[in-house]
Parts: sequence; structure tokens; C-alpha cells
Amino acid sequence: MSTTSIRRSRDVPTLVAAAREGDHRAVARLVSLVENDDPALPEVAAALAVHTGSAQVIGLTGSPGVGKSTTTNELVRAIRAQGRRVGVLAVDPSSPFSGGAILGDRVRMQDHATDSGVYIRSMSSRGHLGGLAAATPQAVRVLEGAGCDVVLIETVGVGQAEVEIASLADTTLVLLAPGMGDAIQAVKAGILEIADVFVINKADRDGADATYRDIQGMIALGERGAGDWRPQVVRSVANRAEGIDDVIAAIDKHRAWLEDHGQLIRRREARAAGEVEAIALGELRARIGSLRDGEALPALAARVAAGKLDPYAAARELLDGLGK
Repeated sequence: MSTTSIRRSRDVPTLVAAAREGDHRAVARLVSLVENDDPALPEVAAALAVHTGSAQVIGLTGSPGVGKSTTTNELVRAIRAQGRRVGVLAVDPSSPFSGGAILGDRVRMQDHATDSGVYIRSMSSRGHLGGLAAATPQAVRVLEGAGCDVVLIETVGVGQAEVEIASLADTTLVLLAPGMGDAIQAVKAGILEIADVFVINKADRDGADATYRDIQGMIALGERGAGDWRPQVVRSVANRAEGIDDVIAAIDKHRAWLEDHGQLIRRREARAAGEVEAIALGELRARIGSLRDGEALPALAARVAAGKLDPYAAARELLDGLGK
């Protein structure tokens, strides 16, 4: 299939076959269908399903300036050295004008631009909270289906509320850097509680030892049962590729723990349940939205406004009507 036809095609079986063969344009087209909530999406999901479920999903989050993109870049290099194919989803803030991604992490990962075993995609958050784009779970499935052994997800990095990544990743890395604020204070906001691995990046800076001690102290105070995972704390200087082997070792250690304790399948089943629920709720919202132009919802709203019906009873009546 030619470059132009790949770009324009909505022939799902052909796109999936091309993506499985490593055609980056086919992968890009499939991710675009996901991002745009294309009507062909159910067909895409059905075609990919048999090829999904085995990729290792690693999330990276942390405040702006801690070096997420640089760390991601070096993790890609290390994983490729192991002979594994890698997909990267870099979720960027949205432009308020175009709705598109405005940071362009692909620009910062040009080292891998010509590597056919690496696929990098910047995705716009489009206002979705939690540090991810709403389409991220299905985009992960596209990369899995395209044959990626590892999928790295880098969150927006706009603050301390990006906890959604923990529900999507097998292993979540929280990056910190000396001089970025009181680490223990950050714990109170919740983001550090999702970490499977803490990475203290820019560890050559003053204050790195203090940050390391703070995080270790926080972990020691945490409540864990016998056999529970104890988060690892590693140091790195990503822009010099230092400590990346330690990060990989910590990820591997967590993966082994997940498998040994049956947690890997539990996490993936929980992730699948979240996907199914989100899709079902989306369809339900669409069906309810279609009633706005009909008679059922306006009539119920009029009865509620007039005090003839309470909103809970109206909602139940509306839902009962959807099932008919």
C-alpha cells in the first residue's frame, strides 16, 4: 500500500496488517482514528484484540522540569538495546486554539526518529484531567496490537493531580528532582502515593541526598502488609544517561513482583474494566444527549421544574425508557 493510501485508508484489516508489519504510517492512522472517536473504532478494537494483552505498560509522571522526556528518551534507548520494540505516548497539554498538542515530545526524542522499532506519538490532553488524554487506553491497545513489547506513557506534567496513570500502567514511575520543592509536602497532594518506583533525576545537583532521604523516610512510614510491594528509590542523571540501568532494574524487579503475587493480571483486569465502563458510559451519554432533541427529556425536565416529579425519579424513568 502506498504512503498516500495508508494515510487516507479506513480499511481497518489492511491498516492493522500494515501496522503489524511495522508501518509507522498505518500505526499513526489507527491512533488518529482512536483520538477522533471515529465510527470505525469498534472495528479497529475487534481487529486488534487478538494481538493485545502482552505488552509491558510503563507510566512516567512528575512535575514539569524533572526530566520526564529525557528519561523517556534514555529508557527507549535501553529497551531497544534489549531487542524489544517500543511505543511512546507523550501526552501534551492542548493548545487553547487548535486543541492540538503544543509541546511536541517527538521533537525532543529525535535520537530514535529513524528506528523502525520505535513509535513515538504526541497526544493532546484536550482538557482531559488526570494527566492523560481520554483516548490513551485505546491508543495503548493500538501500540500493543502493532507489536510493541513495551509502551511508555509520559503524562502532561502539569501538577500533582496526575494519578490516572496508575490505573493504566503496570508500573508507574514518579520522577522528582532536587530543588523542585519539599518532597514530603508533595506527598500530601497524592501524586507520590501512586509510585511503584521513585526516580530522583538530576541527582548530580545539590539536595539530591536530602530528597533521597525524604522519600525513603516517607516509604518507611507507609502502611504495608507482609509481601506488599515496597517502592524502589533510584537516582539518575538522564541527560548523561547515568542511572538508567538502575531504573530498568527497578522496573524489572516490580514486574517480577507483580507476576509472583498475581497482581499483573489483577491490574490488567481492572484496567479492562475501566475501559469497558468508560465506553459504556460514553454510549449512554450519547443516547441521553440524543433525547434532548426529542420529547422524553424535556417533558421530564418540565415535571421536575414544576415540582411534580423529583429528579431521581425522573432519572430512573429516563433510564427505563432507554432500555425499551
